[in-house]
Amino acid sequence: MQRPGGDDSVAGDFTRTTETARHLVALASSGVRLVITHGNGPQVGNHLLRSELGHTHGNLPALPLDVCVADTQGGMGYMLQQCLTNAFHEAGIPAVVTSLVTQVVVDADDPAFDDPSKPVGEMIRAERVDALRERGWRLKEDRARGGWRRVVASPNPVEIVEGTAIKAMVDEGVVVVAAGGGGVPVFQDGGGLLTGAPAVVDKDLASALLASDLRAVALLVLTDVERAYADYGGPDERALSELSVAEARRLSAEGHFPPGTMGPKIEALCRFAEATSGRGVLTSIEACEAALDQNWGTAIVP
Repeated sequence: MQRPGGDDSVAGDFTRTTETARHLVALASSGVRLVITHGNGPQVGNHLLRSELGHTHGNLPALPLDVCVADTQGGMGYMLQQCLTNAFHEAGIPAVVTSLVTQVVVDADDPAFDDPSKPVGEMIRAERVDALRERGWRLKEDRARGGWRRVVASPNPVEIVEGTAIKAMVDEGVVVVAAGGGGVPVFQDGGGLLTGAPAVVDKDLASALLASDLRAVALLVLTDVERAYADYGGPDERALSELSVAEARRLSAEGHFPPGTMGPKIEALCRFAEATSGRGVLTSIEACEAALDQNWGTAIVP
């Protein structure tokens, strides 16, 4: 929905999302049914900042993180829903597309709440770090990109609350956009009641959980690269075509898949392959049509 370092205006987002939607519609034209998820890291960070500025300078009530996630789910879901509807129309394919604000249960005792690690928002220059820390932000340096990022808790997803509703829509042929930004994180008490959690769930791990619940044939993690690499950027760099779950986890333990970038994607594909015996593939959006039936991308199999 955005290109790294590119135009991040709303108009730019619509342009990029339209390109993405056309690739997804081409994939759907082969007869597969789609459920689409998405991230929200830059957007939810920006939404938090808007809330804090409105609270500080406009005396507006501050928005908790779970509401910011829900807000970005709605806005980004609308964007995807419209662009996909238009792309299906252009292709002459009848389709109903809908987006669903989705809650994801997390454990209140998850250690992630004591060690925030999920980057949100845009890159932050070093000279702003002290002022933002005084505002209460938790920040970590991203040396690879030459800046700092705000970080929040990222607990493990336990349950997709609206999973049954998503399945019902898929069974009726609806193209569903769900679990945006990893889903709105919620706690569930002993009586079954839900309350918002101050966190952002990893989009890839939530996608793997949803795909497993739906017994999907395949999980595609679509990103900016065509495949994963071992020793990326090093002297022994090599592209990875197909890995077993055990091989992928071994490479991850050896440090080949950084936790802030490729690590959650590979772990998500491992979880999906384990749970369903289906095929998990990491590749670029442009290569998604070839990912299911050709030797393309990085596939993880049971």
